[in-house]
Amino acid sequence: MNLNQLTIKKAHDGLKKKEFSSVELTQSCLDRIKERNPELNAFISVFEGEAIQEAKKADELIASKKQQTLTGIPFCVKDAICTADRRSTASAKILDNYTPSFDATVIKKIREQGAVLLGKNNCDTFGHGASNENSMYGPVKNPHDLTRVAGGSSGGTAAAVADHMCIFGIGEDTGGSIRQPASFCGIVGLRPSYGRNSRYGIMPMASSLDTVGPMTKTVEDAAIVEEIIAGKDSLDATTVDVGVPKYSKKLKVESKKLRIGVPKEYFETEGMDEEVKTKIKTKIGEMEKQGLEIVEVSLPMTKYAIPVYYIIVPCEDSSNLGRMDGIRYGVREEAKNLYDVYTKSRRAGFPDEVKRRIMIGTYALSAGYYDAYYRKAQKVRTLIIQDFERVFSEVDLLVTPTSPFPAFKLGEKKDDVLAMYLADIFVAPAAVAGIPAISVPTGNTKAGLPVGLQIIGPRLGEEKIFKLANLIS
Repeated sequence: MNLNQLTIKKAHDGLKKKEFSSVELTQSCLDRIKERNPELNAFISVFEGEAIQEAKKADELIASKKQQTLTGIPFCVKDAICTADRRSTASAKILDNYTPSFDATVIKKIREQGAVLLGKNNCDTFGHGASNENSMYGPVKNPHDLTRVAGGSSGGTAAAVADHMCIFGIGEDTGGSIRQPASFCGIVGLRPSYGRNSRYGIMPMASSLDTVGPMTKTVEDAAIVEEIIAGKDSLDATTVDVGVPKYSKKLKVESKKLRIGVPKEYFETEGMDEEVKTKIKTKIGEMEKQGLEIVEVSLPMTKYAIPVYYIIVPCEDSSNLGRMDGIRYGVREEAKNLYDVYTKSRRAGFPDEVKRRIMIGTYALSAGYYDAYYRKAQKVRTLIIQDFERVFSEVDLLVTPTSPFPAFKLGEKKDDVLAMYLADIFVAPAAVAGIPAISVPTGNTKAGLPVGLQIIGPRLGEEKIFKLANLIS
């Protein structure tokens, strides 16, 4: 096996036993990036020289017996997450020259362990998309089929992990942007509970939904990363002051008397791929044979998650992106007056999808429409939360498909905005409710395309999710 194909656990053990060095491990990943990135377009920026220097420092830490879990492990980061002294564009031309002076809190925690930052991953601009075709640096291609999308918006990170360009990655999930590309690329992707991980340093899209989490090759690796990056942060008032379990040490299911809910609405969706449905139902049957109790449940408010999501997100988008004007941030277009600087900078710096969401959000928040749209969406959001709370009083976890279909062709849905929005139909409900969910691979279609199974848990129920995900992986 090539070193770049290792998991975090195996890479850590190999470094500890001095079977190879961090420099060798890092170089193996960099070689893979050089070989495959021209085709996949998973990275916008690659920090080759800096990565080798970080790897040398990691080897010194290991030699002095100061190795931590992630010391010397190469990783990548979605480009909508700030990294100190490293270019961070959010895949937007308006931030083409932006280099933050600080790390996002989750990245700081990882780098303090001595992990090696390889580069920044391509994504839908500011997280706006479900296919990674809305990047201003070109689309990301699926490593399983170069004619298909990698998913979005964290598609670059998903493709990089799936293609072994790195050992693990960090993505961002607003309405499914970790889980859906994880499903399309055949890897593990966790959306933690809202407030479990710090959002400080994450370029905001919709502040009441944004989360950041691990994208990995195994469930164990996801647990390892999550226990490192989770926790209260004084720089983010939305983080919860609740202790972080050692998830990676609690992966074994002590008792198989878990009640697993299967929401019927997730299998009655129009246009759902039959192979996906069959794969998920087969896996549910296997779970029942393992001794788990399977119960059909109903989440009638699920059908409102997408409408709610696509009102709340544009509204919060339009507010958050107001700072992107070519004056305070980003690339400035020359003009004769201040108004033209704003308009020309945004015209050149934002793709169509970003402009669309800003306009929708500004309209929905305007006088006379706020109550009709944004306020009403928040009321329905409360009903969706209550729907999940009711179900979780009856079952421990929920199991659903991650996506109604496998990765679709590049360009297939790009001009059909509503069809693209519906790609998030199974991942948006948990996001709207602020509860944790994970996507794990569950085989491939006859065409060789990965299928993802989603496990949804109650708020701060990551430990339960990891246990079931590990059991069925």
